[in-house]
Amino acid sequence: MQKDVLHTIQENMADFSKGQKRIAAYIISDYDKAAFMTASRLGKLVDVSESTVVRFAAALGYDGYPAMQKALQEMVRSKLTSIQRIQTSNDRLFSSDVVASVLQMDMEKIRMAIDEVDRSAFTSVVDKLMGARHIYILGVRSSSFLAGYLHFYLHLIFDHVTLVTSNSAGDILESTLRIGPGDLLVGISFPRYSKATVKGVQFARDRGADVVAITDSAMSPLYPMASAVLMAHSDMISFVDSLVAPFSLLNAVIVAAGHRKDADISQIFNRLEGIWDEYGVFGYSDEN
Repeated sequence: MQKDVLHTIQENMADFSKGQKRIAAYIISDYDKAAFMTASRLGKLVDVSESTVVRFAAALGYDGYPAMQKALQEMVRSKLTSIQRIQTSNDRLFSSDVVASVLQMDMEKIRMAIDEVDRSAFTSVVDKLMGARHIYILGVRSSSFLAGYLHFYLHLIFDHVTLVTSNSAGDILESTLRIGPGDLLVGISFPRYSKATVKGVQFARDRGADVVAITDSAMSPLYPMASAVLMAHSDMISFVDSLVAPFSLLNAVIVAAGHRKDADISQIFNRLEGIWDEYGVFGYSDEN
């Protein structure tokens, strides 16, 4: 669908009305901006009614304007620069209460994840974690925080977990040099997708390791290389990547894996509590 939106518009240009042609011309020339506009705002910019914009989406075969808008957004998400992110989000954020706008967008992404996460894929991911000889976790740039979070908890559950910390493709390949059959690489990447992550995932697959992808859509470069994929929408809030839904999805993975190893987890935390108490790790101390 991502590649088809503009192509479909161009194919049908001759059949459009004058108003629809103005809509089409604007989308073709400025699709990165149109993708984040309401039907009303797009109509005002090209001097047509909101209903004309809605009918235009229907003429392209979409169920409504939101469906066409989503297709456009998916097309541009991986291509927007930081400056373009700021420009396209200003209308959404600063036309009202910034706090409410940002929190509402985050909440919406979690609601979407509840409805859209493939439960069979989720179970498959947990199964793969349970059966892996060695688990490698890879995510760079903003996804490195997701990778680090997942590693923090998985290393409490499993004996052999490695966090690949470098942003360099060369260093990533060196860090996963011994990866092979029986191992699992969890690749995490969201727009703008990192080439270093893609190369790391490709290397793991080529070496015979199993691959799980945590990403945002079937158009992600990680999608075709993974045997199981969990998808959650990220969002572009100004220059910031909103990763609330992916974090929540990782929480579900961690909880499910921990539940599978309930007895082991209880023993681990009993030991940790004793160590923390012995060395005064938590709580107030006069010496501090």
